Amino acid sequence: MSAPVLDSRELHDFLAGEFPQIVDQLAIEEVASMTARMRLLCDDRHLRPGGTVSGPSIMLLADVTFYVAILAMIGREALTVTTNMNLTFLRKPAKEDLICDARILKLGRRLVSGDCLLYSASGSPDKPVAHATVTYARP
Repeated sequence: MSAPVLDSRELHDFLAGEFPQIVDQLAIEEVASMTARMRLLCDDRHLRPGGTVSGPSIMLLADVTFYVAILAMIGREALTVTTNMNLTFLRKPAKEDLICDARILKLGRRLVSGDCLLYSASGSPDKPVAHATVTYARP
């Protein structure tokens, strides 16, 4: 597969320009061919009652990480949009940063499909807190 056309810095700058409301909540850790890794910088706004990371925060991390994986491959296409996400919660995450590994399984001309594995920063991908399958539409 081909190499990414955008690097982590270019992707961060793109997100800062297009989605300034989220850029302080997430960090791009790595992009490579057909993959991306991001971190949710967990703080009190990401918690639900009981002191665990909320479902919407987990969805945010999965959705943006997959978006970054796509943009790394196709370039600055802001109107690339989520068409489907199925998220399965597997374990209760602790109050700490979460890591998301996104993987593109099919990069089509119109649709992009793949999955995301989310786990606690102090944990391991072997003990995920959530798994998402994702499909995006390209403009």
